[in-house]
Amino acid sequence: MSQTSFDDEELFGEAASEMRATVEEALADARAALPTADEIWEVEADNTLGVLNSLKGALDTGDAAEELREAKKQFVMGQRADAFDDADDLEDDIEELETLIADIESAHEQVAGVASTLPGLRGALEDAADDDGDDEE
Repeated sequence: MSQTSFDDEELFGEAASEMRATVEEALADARAALPTADEIWEVEADNTLGVLNSLKGALDTGDAAEELREAKKQFVMGQRADAFDDADDLEDDIEELETLIADIESAHEQVAGVASTLPGLRGALEDAADDDGDDEE
């Protein structure tokens, strides 16, 4: 019968490796959930509102924020447990993704604002043009 090793250092090292892999996997999943550059650059629509709505949909971050949250939870646990020998790369990746997701969400909000304002603005301009035409009669 073979004897299984339950050495604390070995188990801790194994757990730290698994935790790092979990963080890396969650970061990869977050990146995969982000829109692609082509999705936000190339849109097809018949009018400005269609372009804005298409862009707004393309700027949806999907599950990226939730995946990033999972990565951060695992990272913080590993960091507090001093489980990572060198975690600077993970920390940099997390910060980079946080900034990118925040930028995408900000752009989404701005596009949504313009898209929601545009129909009213169009109506007001049409009314102004109609009123201007009434004065000439």
